Amino acid sequence: MSDQIKSDKTKISRRTFLGIAGATLGASAIAGNMPPMPAGGPPPMGHPPMGHPPQRNETKVDADSFKEEQLEADVLVIGSGIAGLFAAVKAHDAGAKVVMVSKGRLGSSGLTPFGKGVFSYDKKNPKMQVDEYLAKVAESSIGTNNPVFTRQLLEHSADRVAELKEWGFFDSALCFESFSKPMKERKIPIIERIMMTHLHKEQGRVVGASGFSLDHNTIFNFSAKTVVLCTGSGGFKANGFPLCDLTHDGTIMAYNIGAKVTGKEWNDGHPASAKNSGSSYDNWHGQIEEKPSTTSEDIHHDLGVDLNYTAYTKGGPVSMGPPSDRSNSDNNSGADFPSGPYIPESFRHAGGPPPQQEEATGLSALFAKKKRQGPPNMGGESVGGSTAGMAIHKSEGLVPIDETGLSTIPGLWASGDALGSYMSGGIYTQVGSSMAGSAVQGAIAGEAAAKASKTVTAISIPKEKLTQTRDEILAPLKRETGYSPAWVTQTLQSTMIPNFVLYIKKERMMQAALAYIEELKEHHGPMMMASDRHHLRLAHETMHMIITAEMKLKASMMRTESRCSHYRLDYPGIDTENWQAWINIHKDENGEMTLEKQHFDKWPEFA
Repeated sequence: MSDQIKSDKTKISRRTFLGIAGATLGASAIAGNMPPMPAGGPPPMGHPPMGHPPQRNETKVDADSFKEEQLEADVLVIGSGIAGLFAAVKAHDAGAKVVMVSKGRLGSSGLTPFGKGVFSYDKKNPKMQVDEYLAKVAESSIGTNNPVFTRQLLEHSADRVAELKEWGFFDSALCFESFSKPMKERKIPIIERIMMTHLHKEQGRVVGASGFSLDHNTIFNFSAKTVVLCTGSGGFKANGFPLCDLTHDGTIMAYNIGAKVTGKEWNDGHPASAKNSGSSYDNWHGQIEEKPSTTSEDIHHDLGVDLNYTAYTKGGPVSMGPPSDRSNSDNNSGADFPSGPYIPESFRHAGGPPPQQEEATGLSALFAKKKRQGPPNMGGESVGGSTAGMAIHKSEGLVPIDETGLSTIPGLWASGDALGSYMSGGIYTQVGSSMAGSAVQGAIAGEAAAKASKTVTAISIPKEKLTQTRDEILAPLKRETGYSPAWVTQTLQSTMIPNFVLYIKKERMMQAALAYIEELKEHHGPMMMASDRHHLRLAHETMHMIITAEMKLKASMMRTESRCSHYRLDYPGIDTENWQAWINIHKDENGEMTLEKQHFDKWPEFA
């Protein structure tokens, strides 16, 4: 061990640093073009070498110059997407003093700007009655959905849509102005461009959070009676989808104080176009410029891993289309493979995808007579991995203990993609339900947090904890030698994104990948260094992604079956005897990652 490493460990231990949080390959991932990782010796071309020599840190920012600001609130809302908006508004309307803090800008954070369809259930004249809708979602999701949250979507989506219309959300392709309207009317303070890194727990409940500014040398410490996480989901910074500012920050912060997390074995199956596969803008085919609209009942079974399976068994290129009943002969040219991911009978589309028509893109799409519908990239040759690291919307995040989104940590709520509500289960069932679900859940969580804050006496964050937090936040700036966050991220990506690791799974490959991820977690991650605030952000985000990767591999190995967007080549069938359950993950008393089952029809057990 070098003197420098010894010096760093006297300032902040490796376990302490890990406690804070824990070149993309998307174009080649679905085709499985990357070479397999060897059992020993250096990795082949395509994998960054694990023996990459440490670099010397040339700092541009003096870590000792950071000042600290203290702020107080009844309800602290973290995140400024559509879930955060409704959480802040409804918490304020319920009488709470609210503060919103966000890594990005109001209405421009995370995936909210790309949500062009918002589901609205017409309770007076529905296309499907409630019971029929719930049954169809359960059928499509093969039982993985939580009907409590599915029903919430039906009960409240129209009300949230009505408020969005009042604020002007549907009048513009951008949502900053419409989101600003209710915030300004209520004078709710928003602190933007803050990288949140810590949640604080005292006397068994959450009491605040800390983070640092991306624009100036300031650490913000928030004291709060209750907290609502609206931080979205995350990925591995893969290209082709707008996920690079989402890195599971909220999930990992909550995990680090003992919250239970769920849904890490599921995978989002959004592909990218083979042409300009790394361009997020191009992959949305002009939808970015479109104004949002509403959708109605239309249950699907979409964006699982059937396309990944086709690429694995046949090779590329592959074309995006609706799910169909792909047989052995159809998929693998006679190779000895299982028949592929199971698609419920009523959701299979015979005859393959419909013929594709050339679409208007960019600004010309604004003047197209017929606007395209549904998610982006529904046709043409595709490549995968563009959303690598993200699960199906609403299937991953904090484990709820009740219908309000309260987590297993008292005082800590979550909503939207930060809440593992399983509103649609482990598959996409309803176009527009993600945006609507985030709005619905944000409103419910915000109101519940506000009501709870009235019964809570504020608990101060001890000074020694804030001192420790400061040390943990600034550690990468003080490190004189180590690894760049970019290099660690690239190693993570090359390990996790290949189709034969993340999507078409088998024990042997996941065990090999886990060895790489554990090496990053135990050695390279704690040695990341930062020269400025931007790289400081990257260092913390990369640790969040490393912990997420460990969760995804361990949960995927634990679920010894295939269902919805989780596919095991070595366990290709649905196991209804042993796996009518979700997988929850938490950190035990020794700081180790622990996994457990939660039956589909029960709320979780917690101390």
